[in-house]
Amino acid sequence: MNTSDKIWRDEHGVCHVAGKDKTEVFGLMGYAHAKDRGMQILLMRILGQGRASEILDSSDEVLGIDKFFRRMNWAGSTSSEIKKISPEAEKIIDAYCHGINKALTEKVPWEFKLFGYQPEPWRAEDVILISRMVGYLTLAQSQGEMERLLIEFVQAGLDEERLNELFPGLLGDLNIDLVKKVELQERLVSPSSLWNIAAPLMMASNNWAVSGKKTASGKPILANDPHLEVNRLPNIWYEMVLQTGDTYAMGGTMPGAPALLVGRNPNLAWSATYTFMDATDSWIEKCKGGKYLREPDQWLQFTEREEIIKRKKKDPVKIVFYENKHGVLEGDPHKEGYYLSTAWAPAFSGAATLDSFIKVLDAKTVTEGMDLFGRVETSWNWILADKDGNIGYQMSGLMPKRRKGISGFVPLPGWEEKNDWQGFEKPEDLPRCYNPECGYFVTTNQNLNPYGKVEPINVGMGPYRSDRIGKLLSENNKITCEYMFKLHYDVYSTQAELFMKILGPLLPDTKLGKIFKNWNFEYSADSEGAFLFDRFYKELYLDVFGKNGFGTEVVAYIDKHTGMFNDFYINFDRILLSEKSLWFGGSKREDLYLRAAEKALKEPLEKWGNARKIMMKNILFDGKLPKFSGFDRGPITIIGSLATPHQGQIFESAGRQTSFAPSFRLVTDLATDDIYTNLAGGPSDRRFSKWYCSDLENWISGKYKKLNVNSDKKQKL
Repeated sequence: MNTSDKIWRDEHGVCHVAGKDKTEVFGLMGYAHAKDRGMQILLMRILGQGRASEILDSSDEVLGIDKFFRRMNWAGSTSSEIKKISPEAEKIIDAYCHGINKALTEKVPWEFKLFGYQPEPWRAEDVILISRMVGYLTLAQSQGEMERLLIEFVQAGLDEERLNELFPGLLGDLNIDLVKKVELQERLVSPSSLWNIAAPLMMASNNWAVSGKKTASGKPILANDPHLEVNRLPNIWYEMVLQTGDTYAMGGTMPGAPALLVGRNPNLAWSATYTFMDATDSWIEKCKGGKYLREPDQWLQFTEREEIIKRKKKDPVKIVFYENKHGVLEGDPHKEGYYLSTAWAPAFSGAATLDSFIKVLDAKTVTEGMDLFGRVETSWNWILADKDGNIGYQMSGLMPKRRKGISGFVPLPGWEEKNDWQGFEKPEDLPRCYNPECGYFVTTNQNLNPYGKVEPINVGMGPYRSDRIGKLLSENNKITCEYMFKLHYDVYSTQAELFMKILGPLLPDTKLGKIFKNWNFEYSADSEGAFLFDRFYKELYLDVFGKNGFGTEVVAYIDKHTGMFNDFYINFDRILLSEKSLWFGGSKREDLYLRAAEKALKEPLEKWGNARKIMMKNILFDGKLPKFSGFDRGPITIIGSLATPHQGQIFESAGRQTSFAPSFRLVTDLATDDIYTNLAGGPSDRRFSKWYCSDLENWISGKYKKLNVNSDKKQKL
């Protein structure tokens, strides 16, 4: 591969590649990924294979991470998918892997020399592995954790009436007595080590498109800002401009896979957010003697999968996983009892997803794009716009078919065949929309079930961000890219507005009470009202769900150490905003609000930004090196809250501080051939490269760079 005249950087450090066809272009993409993000992709593969104890660190904490990935078995179940890959995709994946291996042959990231690790060649199996990791980690996983939380609530003695208030319409066929018998091996309300190293945390996102009838240019404009963990370097996204003959594609890729996940070509633009589709189910298995029950009275043998985890300078650890068609059992079936087996629908996916991403580079219309993205096996909300003036929305993902009346949220008896999945729903039956009459479509991880023939979402995020973005789009019929930039940085909370309608009249006429009462509902860095509201809101749910529900210590733990209140706040807000609820324990809503406000007003007043500072830490060294070495950057201030268009969340997860904010911002007007972006980081994972954090100031200040194929300031990669 001669790369000298086919691969270069523009003035922003973004990689451009030019090839005679897609195969050559994707080969160059692989080379660029390994050259700029070799440490990142090798680290992801080590994690996904469950080999961190062998290569990086033999601590018990890292062993827990390896056990998780061995349980998921994404690296060990790729052969069936490899056989399904289309001839075109196979050719492209081979070229992509060849590109990665060429770059790694030239130079292995020096960090791995410290560990004595010489990487094996990158293979198609690794591409499948990365695609599964991106689709599951903390996204589909959070859905499964919410279902696990239900079990813990039942076992803690919560009554069905209060559970129904918290999870309305989802508890069909819940057998409380049976659920209480389930022996959980791990509980959410206990420390977890899983996310203490490099796997990226992902949560939420915004995307929207407006039709030409609402834009100054007369053509659609599309915007996207995936909300991921931003306090890790390098950023998970890697921007690229791809050229083939007289056509192009550009946008955001994730190193390790040959795909342009968000971006555009000359005719079509596409963007993604996560859906919270319920594609994870658990079944209760009755076990004894190493077997599981099936009706009427059959006892069947589990398939046993033995995994050996090697550990640096320690003895290896052998684990046996017990599997049936419901997934992996959590427990030892030789000990008589009731255990959970759990399955994630796309666990054995990858081929169709990669095929769609390769084909979309040639797609010209929204309808073509909807058809291709509808076949993606992991679950996303795709918003698209084309040069002909059309906009559209399509949900993707393998959604299990369940019997009528069953949501998938409640664990059901595995021995009853009627509770099994009955295949998967058709993409055309999933939520979708084409050229909405209002001229725009917004997704912010909210409930989009009304747009489908089936209802994939059981619990999702609230409508606050989409309500705010939709309101601002509806008010403007001369929308420009600059207007979209402002929306990306909007910190107005419709959530706070709803709560303050109730709380405002109750506040005292003290100095702090007046600051709180006159707050403009914006989570800007200098806002004192935002600080007071955040304190009030936490005191309120600690009181309501602690004293009258789970127990104050449990709620405090969930709040501090998990993302439950951050992901699924609408389930809790529905109760907190109700006039009456069993969760109020006989108290009046207004009395509860006033009590929480009094506690909040007693705390020393601060500006919102003072408590919103984070360090951006290198994913491999995780703050272990001195600050002057430059591997970590910051502190930076995160504006916004969980309910503002510019999402800004900071909380502790698995013992470390984490953050969720717009990791990558993209805006494009189909009237031009440009995209406007900024990134919380830079193109390279090489600390001593000028491109390590080259876009961070733009990301903080709201400045966007313009990318297109016409850059004449070519620099060597």
